[in-house]
Amino acid sequence: MRLATYNVEWFDYLFDDRARLWDDGGRSGREGVTRHEQTQALGRVFRAIDADAVMVVEAPDGRRGRHDGSEALAGFARRFGLRAREVLTGFPSGSQQEIALLFDPDVLAAFHDPQDGDPPRFDGTFRVDLDSDGLPEPVTWSKPPLEVAVRTVRNRELRLIGVHAKSKAPHGARSEAQVRRIAIENRRKQLAQCVWLRARVERHLAAGDPLIVMGDFNDGPGLDEYEKLFGRSGVEIVLGENGVRLHDPHAARVLSGRTAAAPATARFRIPPDGHWLSALLDYIMISPDLMAAQPRWRIWHPFDNPACWEDEDLRSALLHASDHFPVTLDIDL
Repeated sequence: MRLATYNVEWFDYLFDDRARLWDDGGRSGREGVTRHEQTQALGRVFRAIDADAVMVVEAPDGRRGRHDGSEALAGFARRFGLRAREVLTGFPSGSQQEIALLFDPDVLAAFHDPQDGDPPRFDGTFRVDLDSDGLPEPVTWSKPPLEVAVRTVRNRELRLIGVHAKSKAPHGARSEAQVRRIAIENRRKQLAQCVWLRARVERHLAAGDPLIVMGDFNDGPGLDEYEKLFGRSGVEIVLGENGVRLHDPHAARVLSGRTAAAPATARFRIPPDGHWLSALLDYIMISPDLMAAQPRWRIWHPFDNPACWEDEDLRSALLHASDHFPVTLDIDL
């Protein structure tokens, strides 16, 4: 079975008010890429990865009534003849960026199954003290994680959690002082969300649930200088600092020490000069019991993965489709 996580930059912009693909020469949400170019590139990428289930981050929006996000994503799957053609969504986000599972119903059954109690559901409020003042602060998700109960054709049951954690980018800052203040505030919220998520992970591990946590964490070990203020990254928190740990080989590679060839899942321009930044932001973390199921990870990076580089059409499609690249997990389930 192949599972994937893929952050599609402004997927929502490719659909009209009736959930139909524009697929024309109009501007997409990607700089310098038309809606037709991004649509065709995404079709090429989704067909190439040919996954049984894809956790789509920044999936089309269905909250505002402009169009139905699930209908849009299902229409995209029909247009390009994807096996993964049914759509599962969870709690709506407060933005145009949803989390959705696109899956092949002939291979697995998937159900939205949010957990309540301690910690609370991801559409609720969690309290955690991150500034060491002894006063827990309320934390919410603008994009609540998607909790999925899965049953495979072999009657194997497992849990998936799709994630789009808080961005740490200091949007709206107009001075160096504002950049620092907003960046620290955003990192604090991102870490709080990861503490909340880790609490849910520990609950599943204690219950013996096979678990896969996948998505865009907007974070990674050693990614920026603000991490030093808190002594850890959100990814390290979710993987587990004590007790039972989740495993992701790309995160483990970075955590093992400095490397000249650090893995990356995203490539985008940053101000003020617009130079390219590569970063490891997207992960597929699995519980220890799943390590016996012959897991194999792959980042579909157009420059770093030989097969992607050698296929000129796929390489171009990956660059046009999104500022993130898919991550896949092949596993015997």
